[in-house]
Amino acid sequence: MTAAQLISGAFGTGLSRADDAARLDPCGITPGKPEKVIVDPARPVQPLRVPRQRDRRHALLDLVSALTRFLDHEQDISLMRGVFEEGLRGMVPVRAIQLREISSRWAGRVEASGGIESIALEVPGRDPATRGVLEAAFDPGCRLGEWDFQMLTAATHLGALVLEIERSRTQLARAGLWNGHRTRRDGAAALIGSTEVMKWLRSTIERVAGTDFTVLLEGETGVGKELVARQIHNISRRRNGPFIAINCAALVETLIEAELFGIEDRTATGVRGRRGKFEHADGGTLFLDEVSDLSRAAQAKLLRAIQDLSVQRVGSHSTQRLDIRIVAATNRSLADLVDRQLFRPDLFYRLNGIDIRVPTLRERRSDIRELTDYFLDRYRVGRSLRLSATAVDAMATYEWPGNVRELERTIERAVTLAAGDVIELDDLPAAVRRAYSTALGPSLSRNENLRLWASRYVRLIVHRCQGNKRAACRVLGISYHTLQGYLRVPLIENPGTTGISQNGHPSESLAEGGTRTS
Repeated sequence: MTAAQLISGAFGTGLSRADDAARLDPCGITPGKPEKVIVDPARPVQPLRVPRQRDRRHALLDLVSALTRFLDHEQDISLMRGVFEEGLRGMVPVRAIQLREISSRWAGRVEASGGIESIALEVPGRDPATRGVLEAAFDPGCRLGEWDFQMLTAATHLGALVLEIERSRTQLARAGLWNGHRTRRDGAAALIGSTEVMKWLRSTIERVAGTDFTVLLEGETGVGKELVARQIHNISRRRNGPFIAINCAALVETLIEAELFGIEDRTATGVRGRRGKFEHADGGTLFLDEVSDLSRAAQAKLLRAIQDLSVQRVGSHSTQRLDIRIVAATNRSLADLVDRQLFRPDLFYRLNGIDIRVPTLRERRSDIRELTDYFLDRYRVGRSLRLSATAVDAMATYEWPGNVRELERTIERAVTLAAGDVIELDDLPAAVRRAYSTALGPSLSRNENLRLWASRYVRLIVHRCQGNKRAACRVLGISYHTLQGYLRVPLIENPGTTGISQNGHPSESLAEGGTRTS
């Protein structure tokens, strides 16, 4: 029986039997009862419309499936708790929910954390030094039904599994037995790279995170715009709130309003009421990815919501104000689209509060080695793998049109195909091998001699040193005078050579502003 079947069965019966609860326990965790639920029966409340039980069972299966995929793909285990909290928030009418661990010495004070509009449930566990707590806060006037209490009670067992997996992974990492995804907790350090442009990007993220202004991220496909958006959220005051990402390019034109703003119950035959993405992001961050792909009609609908930070569900006559931060991203210049009348200027000015350009991988080639080491450590799964010097050189020469995303897929492929402990040039994609041979291979058809080939190689080394000629001299083991001699050699025009212009200098895409002498 799968984990999804076990947990679905437990929720379906409300955990009314001890054997049902015990089946949730592949890690040996003993189920426990709620610590205490504090409500005020004298307070006048109105019932809140919530999804039907069958729908919530389906949502529960989706949550379990998401957690399972989360482990299968070796993702950052520290994000698993957030996935659990966000999934549970969609099944129970809560405003906020948090799963955390506390020291056993403070366990007696768990009851005091409850209130008229909140409850605290004990999460079962087998570590005597810590206690798990599932806390939920509700909107004023909200009243929970029996099914909601059953859902929260059963969720403590799923939360126990999440905490146990986190604890086990941490212990393995400390013992040096886990080579999975490394977790970085020092602010914006998850954006890997030590070049000046990456230092600037991390510094900008940390400054922007301290505000609630709208942010517009611009950059090519694969540079990591969503990672930047998540980092802004994770180090902001909204870090405990939801992070809701919307792929604007995937929105269906006729369903945009219902998807973004929600829809009231019975608006049409067979339609069930649900919250939109804006409401789901209340108290957190809403990430609008590929906002440039929205149609003009969709842009008009989005403008008012961003301007007023309020939404009106389809079929409703009331407006709901929200506390959200907007972060938008695009791989095209919105200013150019405005000039071509493909994007509304008023929406552009609303989104363009703080403009951050995420650099391409070509602009920070010296970060490639650090990124390859990171991805290699992530995907080798216990194998002792390393890159050969030729493979490293080829990856530094390639243009990377897909940026960091393409680099990650390349390492995945190389780890899979590598026959031994060393990843060779032949393990890399054909595009990388072809670019390397074209850039450095002597052209026999044009009678290119060794001096011409060496001149091309020296120019590429100078570029890899970010234009610092003296650093290139140290890498090549030659004097500055010899280096200048190689740079003065006129290259034979070779249209197929990557990164070399017809005048013999690195092309603009590689040079990034020329060279410096010190």
